Amino acid sequence: MVGGESIPPETKPAFRVKLLHVVASYLPASRYGGTIHSVHGLCRALAARGHDVHVFTTSVDGDRDSDVDHDRPVDVDGVSVRYFRSRYARRLYWSPALGRALRASIGDFDVVHTHAIYLWPLWTAARHAAGANVPYVVSPRGMLEKALIESRSPLQKALLIGMVERRVLENAAAIHVTSRREAEEAAAFGFNLPTLVGIPNGVTTDEDRPGTPSAAVGERVAAGGYALFLGRINWKKGLDRLSAALALVADLRLIIAGPDEHGFRETVQRWLRDHGVEDRTTFVGAVCGADKAALLSNAEMLVLPSYSENFGNVVLEAMAVGCPVVVTAEVGIADLVQESAAGLVVSGEPSQLAGAMASLHRHPATRRELGERGRAIARERFGWDVIAARMETLYETVRRSRDAQ
Repeated sequence: MVGGESIPPETKPAFRVKLLHVVASYLPASRYGGTIHSVHGLCRALAARGHDVHVFTTSVDGDRDSDVDHDRPVDVDGVSVRYFRSRYARRLYWSPALGRALRASIGDFDVVHTHAIYLWPLWTAARHAAGANVPYVVSPRGMLEKALIESRSPLQKALLIGMVERRVLENAAAIHVTSRREAEEAAAFGFNLPTLVGIPNGVTTDEDRPGTPSAAVGERVAAGGYALFLGRINWKKGLDRLSAALALVADLRLIIAGPDEHGFRETVQRWLRDHGVEDRTTFVGAVCGADKAALLSNAEMLVLPSYSENFGNVVLEAMAVGCPVVVTAEVGIADLVQESAAGLVVSGEPSQLAGAMASLHRHPATRRELGERGRAIARERFGWDVIAARMETLYETVRRSRDAQ
């Protein structure tokens, strides 16, 4: 489900489609994690392959707005992006201006592609696309997991699933999933879903990496001997598991890089303190560019012990630079890690997690071997041009199905 044949970058499509991607937030609002980067990576690659790619989004960036132009389309790496303000009900990204733009122009597009669920722009895009007889594709982006919905916010999400999302999903031309795990989670609802199409996220595989990291990150990288956690600091990332596991691995430092979500860092610090490893752990906050590249390239391992992860973009990013990975079975990309022997897949039980971390920490030759395997497979099968080529085939299929009706 997460694999795919390599398609030469010089292979260009024989057709050109006009695409509208709708997402609640977009660059430069990078605080929202992997979805932002995945959507832009896909859009940029599709534009480079000759398609006419547009994005409608809001400028919501936490409690402020991104510093962007709201009056005209903005070119972002060849992608035409229109930002709309959300002044009220910002948690749902409600934007009447975005709604008006969708209603006025959605009929001009060949295919609409929405990313994530439970948010107003995505419902509205689906409704207007259906009304204009434009096929739309939905990427749930890890937000369609039945067990998590029932455990974390059962009433609110159950109402949305029953009253809004079910109709959006069942009326889609296709559902795009990034892993076998995500496909299984979507099927668990028992909805009358359209075709589930498995296409993984991609990764930037450029040889040229950003230059010198900041002094703070450079100092920590130079000290060596660290495991890296990279991602949002929130409950589902399994940092309780990681704290307990670190206590069982002597002489290994941990660097935690990523934005603090809803003040959860305080909870993580308490776990680290309780397990006696706070002095071996460093928080460096959200990172990008040279800082992110330096942390990944110099880590002994990336550890992602999540309770739930539809894909796990950061795992692919680590593999692309030759960093071995340790992931729990709940991470969507775990199948690829297992298949390619680019790292270790373990249960979330702390002793199992610690065993994998200790094994890599003590055996540099094993780290190099796993890292090189990961680098090779990431570059061969997951470059953005390869992924965009697979996605454009999906778009052409749904467009032709519409035309045949």
